[in-house]
Amino acid sequence: MALKVDDRAAICELISMHGHFCDEGELNRFDELFTDAVLYDVTDFGLEPLRGVEAIRAAAIAMGDGNPAGHHVTNTVLTEGADGQVHARSKGIGVNVDGTSGSVTYEDTLVLTDQG
Repeated sequence: MALKVDDRAAICELISMHGHFCDEGELNRFDELFTDAVLYDVTDFGLEPLRGVEAIRAAAIAMGDGNPAGHHVTNTVLTEGADGQVHARSKGIGVNVDGTSGSVTYEDTLVLTDQG
C-alpha cells in the first residue's frame, strides 16, 4: 500500500523536528522522536552506536559547544518496506558555531507505535 500524503508529511515533520529540538536545547523531547529501541549510529564520527533515548540525550549534552549551532535536513526520500516500516534517506547540513559546516546522510527506519 502506498504511503498517503498525510503520512508522508507527518514523517518529514518528525525528521525535521530533530534539528529543532537540538538547536533549541529541547533534548528532553527526544522521546517524541525516538522509540526506546532506538539505535543511533554515529560510527562515522568515530563513536560507538548510541542505544536508547537517554544515551542520545547524554551524548548531545556531553558535546556541549561542540554541537552544531544549526541542524538542517533536506532531500528526504521515503520508501515503504514490505514489513510496514518506512525507510527515510535525508541529507543533513550542520552549521558550526565557528561558521564551518558539514554534510551527513541520515538513514532512518520509522515505525508506527501507540505514541504515533
